[in-house]
Amino acid sequence: MKYYLVAGEASGDLHGANLMKALKELDTEAQFRYFGGDLMQAEGGTLVKHYAEMAFMGFVEVVMNLNTILKNLKHCKQDIAAYQPDVLVLIDFPGFNLKIAEFAKQHGLLVCYYISPKVWAWNQKRVLKIKRIVDHLFCILPFEVDFYKSWGMDIDYVGNPLLDAVDAFKPDNQFLQKYNLNTKKIIALLPGSRKQEISRLLPDMASVITNFPNYQFVIAGAPSFAPAYYDTYIGDTKTQVIFNATYDILANAHAAVVASGTATLETALFKVPQIVVYKGNPLTIKIARSLIKIGFISLVNLIMDKLVVKELIQEYCTPVNISEELNKLIDDNAYRNKMLANYDLLLDKMGAPGASGKTAGLIINYAKKNKA
Repeated sequence: MKYYLVAGEASGDLHGANLMKALKELDTEAQFRYFGGDLMQAEGGTLVKHYAEMAFMGFVEVVMNLNTILKNLKHCKQDIAAYQPDVLVLIDFPGFNLKIAEFAKQHGLLVCYYISPKVWAWNQKRVLKIKRIVDHLFCILPFEVDFYKSWGMDIDYVGNPLLDAVDAFKPDNQFLQKYNLNTKKIIALLPGSRKQEISRLLPDMASVITNFPNYQFVIAGAPSFAPAYYDTYIGDTKTQVIFNATYDILANAHAAVVASGTATLETALFKVPQIVVYKGNPLTIKIARSLIKIGFISLVNLIMDKLVVKELIQEYCTPVNISEELNKLIDDNAYRNKMLANYDLLLDKMGAPGASGKTAGLIINYAKKNKA
C-alpha cells in the first residue's frame, strides 16, 4: 500500500521512523512519501520536505513565519493530491496537520492521526473538529482515553512509542572514549530541536557550567544545526556538542537540564534526574497562560498528574534557579531518590513497549477495510 506521512518536528521524525519500520514488517509492498526528517529518510521512501523548514512553535512565532507555513501547507496538499495514498498518517504537529486532515477528508482520503493533538490542554472544543475530519485517532497518553470518551469519541490507545525507541536503543560501549569524555560525571543539556528553543534556553544553560567544575557538561545537538550555531551560545566553556547520540548521552548522564517536550519523558525513561526549562516569546507566554488549562507543561508531570520534576518556565528560567535545582539533584540524596522512585511509578503507568507495531497493524487493517 501507499502511505503518506506528515511529521513536522524531531519527535515526530522519531515516531514516524519507528512506525515506518513496523509498517514495512507487516506490509512488504509498503511505499512511503513524507514530510519528516533524517530518521524517516533512513527507513526509505521519498522525503518531500525536512521538518527543519517547518518547526515554528508559539503564537507569535507562527504569525511571524506565516508565509512560510502557508507555502508548506500548499506544497503538502498538492503533493498528497498527486500521490493519492491509500492512507494519510499525520503525526502530532496539530497546527499544521489538522489543516492537512481537513483537506484530505474533503478529497476522500483515509485519515489516520498518530499521537493525538493536545486538545485537552486548551480549546477543548477542537475535539469536535477532530471527530469530523479524522477517521482514526491513535493516542499515546493514558489519560487521553477518558478525555476523548467524555466527548463521545472512540479512539485507539496504543501506548507510548518512546518505550519502543528506548527499548530498541543499543548503547555505544565506546561512547566516552569516542568523544574524549573524561571520568567526571556528566550533566546533559538538551536545549531542544528548534532554533527559537536553542537561542532562548542554551545561554542560560551554558551560564551555569562554571558553577560545577567537578562535572562535565554535554549538549545534545539537533541534527538540523551545524556545530558553529551552538558555539554562538556556549562561548569558551569547552563544552562538547554531540549530534545524533542523545540516548547515549542520557545513558551516561548523572543529571540533566531539558527543554520542555518529548525529551523530558525520554530523560525520565533513562532514569536521569532532571530540570525542565522553557522560554518563549513574552507575548506567546502571556497568551498561553490565559488559554492553557493544565497545571504542568512537562510530559512527566502530566502523566503522573503531580509535580515530579521541577519546571522553570519563562521568568523562572534563570541561571541562578537552574544552578540551585541542579545542586539539589546532585547533592540532596533524598530529593534525587524521590524523583527516581517516581520514575519507577511512571514506567508502571506507561506500560510495555509495542506502540509502533500496534499502530501499524491498526492502520493496515483500517486501510484494507476502506479499500474493500
